[in-house]
Amino acid sequence: MRILILGGTRFLGRAVAHLAVAQGHEVTCAARGVSGVAPAGARFVPVDRDDPEALVSLASDGVDAVVDVTRQVSHARHALTALADHVGHWSFVSTISVYADNTTPGQTVADAPVLPPAPSDVDAPVGPDHRWYGECKVSIERLVRERMGEDRSFICRAGLLVGAEDPSDRFPYWVRRLATGGEVLAPGRPTDRVQFVDVADLAGWLLHAAGTRLAGTYDGIGAAMSRADLLSGVAAGLGVAEPHLTWVEQDFLVARDVREWSGERALPLWVRLPEWAGLMDRDVRPALDAGLTVRPLSDTVRATASWMASSPDAVRQGGLDPVDEAAVLREWEAVRNA
Repeated sequence: MRILILGGTRFLGRAVAHLAVAQGHEVTCAARGVSGVAPAGARFVPVDRDDPEALVSLASDGVDAVVDVTRQVSHARHALTALADHVGHWSFVSTISVYADNTTPGQTVADAPVLPPAPSDVDAPVGPDHRWYGECKVSIERLVRERMGEDRSFICRAGLLVGAEDPSDRFPYWVRRLATGGEVLAPGRPTDRVQFVDVADLAGWLLHAAGTRLAGTYDGIGAAMSRADLLSGVAAGLGVAEPHLTWVEQDFLVARDVREWSGERALPLWVRLPEWAGLMDRDVRPALDAGLTVRPLSDTVRATASWMASSPDAVRQGGLDPVDEAAVLREWEAVRNA
C-alpha cells in the first residue's frame, strides 16, 4: 500500500510508520519535523499544516490510505479538503476523551454518549490541562465522516497508549519504580481496574484497518485488568521478585496532595473512584472482533524498559518522588497502627 501518515515522527505516528515500512509498504510522513524524525525507509515531507495548501502537492501522488492523529480542527479540515478525493481509506486516531460519561464501566461505542463538538471559535486544545481536547476530537470525527463517508473512514478512539518511546511518565513510572524494588506505594485497591494499549498493537491495527478497508468507529484499547495484576505483571516482565505492595486508600492519598494520572507528585494510571470508573474499564470486544490483537503485558514491559535504558534523556521523570513516597508510607503505617 501507499500510506500517507500525517505525522509519523513521534510515538504513535512514528510507530505506524516504522511498522508500515517493516511490512513493505510505501510510506510518506508529512509533518513539521520538530518533535522527532521519521523512521528509516519512510519518505519525509516537511509541511506546515497551518497552511491550508500545505498538503495539496501530495494529492497527485495517489494514496491508498491516510492515517491522521491531529487534535487541531483546521488541520483536519485542510487535509480532507486537499486529499479526500484522492484517497481510498482514512484512519483518524481520536480518543476515549470524547466520551461524556467517565463514571460507568463497561460502555461501548454503541452506547456511550459523547461530548458536543468544539465551539466554532475553538480550533485546538488549550493550556496545560488541554481544555477542549475531547471536543476538538469530536469535531474532527464529524469532518472525517462527512468528507470521506462512513464506508471509507475508520475512527479509532484510542485509550491510554504505552510502550517504547512513550513521552509521558505514566507507564514508565511503574517500570522504573518496580525495577527499583523495596516497599511500593500502590494506590487504591488491588481490584481497581486499569486499561491501556501497547502503541505497537494500535499501530498494527491501524495498518490492518487500512489494508482491509475497515470502516466504523471503535475504541482502540486492550482489555482492562486489575491494578494488582498490572503491578505484578510489570515486575514479572522485568524479571524481578514479586513486589512488596502497600495499598493506600485513595482518600488518604488525596488528603496528602498525592495526585492522579500523571505529572509531578502523581501516582500514574491512578484515578479516583467512582468518579472515573468508566475511564479505565471500557468493553473492548468490538475492537478485538475487528482485528485488534494485544500482546502480553510482559512484552510491553520489556520493550519499554529497553527503550528507557537506551534513551534515558527521553524519559520524563514524573510521578511521586521516592522521598515523598516514603513519607506517605510512614504516615499510612502510623495511621494503621494508631
